Amino acid sequence: MGLTLPGEQPPASGAEHPDHGSLDPADNRTRSSVITARAAHTFEPVGRSVAAARAFVRDTLQGWGFGDVVDDAVVLTSELVTNAVVHAGTAAEVVCLRSGDGVRIEVSDRYPEREIPLQSSGVSMGSPDREGGRGLQLCAALATRWGVEYSPAHKHVWFRLDLPERQVGTRTAGPSVSTELLPLADERVRVAVVQIDGEGAVSAWNDDAQELFGYPAKQIIGKPLTDYAAWPHTPGTTTGIVEALRLSRWEGSYGIRAADGRVVPVYASHLRVRDPQGEPSTVCLLVRDDERAVLATPQRGAAPESGHRADGQSTDPFETFIGSPAPDDLDGLLQRTVERSRDMLDGDAAFLLLATDDETELEVRATTGLPSARQRFARVPVDTGSGRYGTARMPAVHEDLTAVPGAVPLLNGTGMRSVVTVPLKVEGRLTGSLGVAAEGAGRYSNEEALRLQFAADRIALAVESARLGELERLRRGSLSFLVEASDLLAGTLDRDQTLALMAQMTVPTLATWCAVYTIADTASEPYLSYVLHEDEERIDGLKALLGRIDPPEPVPTPGARIWPAPARAAHEAALEASVRSLDDEPHHLGSGIGSTLTTAASVGGETVVLPLVARNRVIGMLVLGKPSEDHFRQENLELAEDLSRRAALALDNSRLYSERMAISQSLQRSLLPPDMPEVPGVEVEVIYRAAGEGNEVGGDFYDLFTIPDGAYGFAIGDVCGTGPEAAAVTGLARHALRLLAREGYSGPAVLERLNNAILDEGERSRFLTLLYGELRPQEDGSALLKVVCAGHPLPLRLRQDGSVEAAAEPQPLLGVMDDLELYEQTVRLEPGDVLLCVTDGITERREGSRMLGDDGLAEVLKGCTGLTAGAVAARVMRAVERFAADSPSDDMAILTMRVPEPHRN
Repeated sequence: MGLTLPGEQPPASGAEHPDHGSLDPADNRTRSSVITARAAHTFEPVGRSVAAARAFVRDTLQGWGFGDVVDDAVVLTSELVTNAVVHAGTAAEVVCLRSGDGVRIEVSDRYPEREIPLQSSGVSMGSPDREGGRGLQLCAALATRWGVEYSPAHKHVWFRLDLPERQVGTRTAGPSVSTELLPLADERVRVAVVQIDGEGAVSAWNDDAQELFGYPAKQIIGKPLTDYAAWPHTPGTTTGIVEALRLSRWEGSYGIRAADGRVVPVYASHLRVRDPQGEPSTVCLLVRDDERAVLATPQRGAAPESGHRADGQSTDPFETFIGSPAPDDLDGLLQRTVERSRDMLDGDAAFLLLATDDETELEVRATTGLPSARQRFARVPVDTGSGRYGTARMPAVHEDLTAVPGAVPLLNGTGMRSVVTVPLKVEGRLTGSLGVAAEGAGRYSNEEALRLQFAADRIALAVESARLGELERLRRGSLSFLVEASDLLAGTLDRDQTLALMAQMTVPTLATWCAVYTIADTASEPYLSYVLHEDEERIDGLKALLGRIDPPEPVPTPGARIWPAPARAAHEAALEASVRSLDDEPHHLGSGIGSTLTTAASVGGETVVLPLVARNRVIGMLVLGKPSEDHFRQENLELAEDLSRRAALALDNSRLYSERMAISQSLQRSLLPPDMPEVPGVEVEVIYRAAGEGNEVGGDFYDLFTIPDGAYGFAIGDVCGTGPEAAAVTGLARHALRLLAREGYSGPAVLERLNNAILDEGERSRFLTLLYGELRPQEDGSALLKVVCAGHPLPLRLRQDGSVEAAAEPQPLLGVMDDLELYEQTVRLEPGDVLLCVTDGITERREGSRMLGDDGLAEVLKGCTGLTAGAVAARVMRAVERFAADSPSDDMAILTMRVPEPHRN
């Protein structure tokens, strides 16, 4: 076979027919005519070979990046192969030759005696409707050059198509098409021009941006673009918007939250630039996603012919099908695969599903020609019935889906009637399923299934490798996510904060909205405790909707389960609101229906429930939801399940901590006197500060109560340690003091009996320091005190002249030895005198190696001359707190008594 190119002399045995647009051999050519690639295939003399030849030429030229001439080449090849295999009845060999400025396609048959009418002769080619001559008429009309060559055993019909001339700087161009075939757009296509400064804030916002998204420039300039971008993000995978804005160039799809709360899908082209001062910024061009052709750069990658390259080296069959360069991400690879598969079989739609690890379900990952927003991440079982066509593990062809409704659940309601599906397998293991569908019936047979299976075999390993790479990135991202989540959950024991953290960690990373139900005990119903939506304006509507439906059943079975109630309730509410609006006057329509429809769209997708199980009990449910028609991907559900286990334990810990704190606070209050009696002629003030977080009962206590003969008993003590054991001794001491004192026992007798009672506690006993006294106001305005100081910090007496002295002597503490012999001491407080009693949390206040001590306390007290009892207590506490920067590590109690000076006229 000759390799004659346009501009060369044709062989003498043949004829060449240039049209008026062909180039003369003498013309100066600026583009190369050297053959750079060759692809060939032989087709048997059967009717289906015509479609196979069309697909072969289409795939070859698209792989070479010759999309501009694909349509003409396919039409001409179809006619010439039809002449060979149908009319001549011989096998046809199709050869594609690539050069720098065009492509030459040769169709050979084995019937050289068949007459070929030549355009230069006087033979009429007949009617265009006659089968025998239409192919050559088309060659004359469409080809740059064409001709016929003869050999003893073959006849070659060839045609050449030159690539269209492009002006300097043109990157890509397409053929002229009829108006009906142009993509549909709005009356005016708006291109938003947004500039983002080096800090990520919007610095420029044009009028089209305002029209598309509803924000005036003054409202959005200066704010981060991340506040408005709805970026499709999965932990550990894909590029985030912050990263995309820093790349030198980026193209892709995301969403912008408009002023009315809707998310507007956009296609964006980002270009990183710098100003004359060297400051970087990013210029973003945005159009509606369905008008992406305005900005999108078509994929144009040259792929060599199957088997060999021009340099003689063998090529990768995967690159032959998918094109070169291949997409470097899984989503891009899958999308390219379905698009090539659809084109290869002249289909109307194609889809690719990936198998789960246990090979029981398939997850939709890429579609073309189908409503992908509705189908993405939807899951279908691998085996839907018995027989070959009931499993995704074998190739299947359905000539008419209307005869077998539900045979391919993915295509229900899409209008597709015929479909061919083949498995993707790696080392005998099912890894996915690839399908092509058409709107007409009977479009596919076993021959198309074999072709599609061949393509699936070529790309299966690359898809599995890319999937494993994505899973590894997702695993690393998931581990990082769970570590951060565990740290945050472990950092709080507050129940409300734990609920908020649970929701904030799932929205928007794993779900669009989240709700947390809690269960107080086994007899209680689930209670809606927290609701969060990525759009804060929708939280109230979502909370109201969930409040109107019954909560999910608290099933302890691990894993996520579908909960259809929210979507069903949202749909019914939207329908009712729409019906009511039809009866209202237009001017009566408020925002109610809009809010209802917005809420319905928010929860109209998939909703799942994960149980919160802690200590073998369901303590609540974590509900995750998607907007209308969206599905969860399996990896996100597994990550949510891991998070729910950690969150359940954190929530139960916060519950236990709250219960323990409530018990401790109740017990602490029970150890302190409910009220303080007023002592005539004596000012009394008490300040009590418990150390710690309030979850342990302190050992400090105080009391003031009436005893016979017009006297008052007072006490301030400190039990060794904290917790239940110390609380038991504290309660014993306070109640025993009151009981014994009111029976008329003296101070030493009261403490001696209390000492015996503490020792009787045995191992539960704790030693106790105690200052006990009896206060008797006198008629002359003074007060008489009888005190016993059993191992406690000594009480200090402040006189009117500013002098400070100890008001008692130290004696043995309680709870250590039997047969204590204690004695009481008498102290008289004159008008203006103050008696200060404290626990050791005051005197042992430390700052490094310094300690306040008795002397430091006495110095503070000296400055309190003339102050009331309340002012003295407040000044002492303020001085103690300022002595050290750290929070107190011990309980502190202050009891002050002051005899006021008589009023003078």
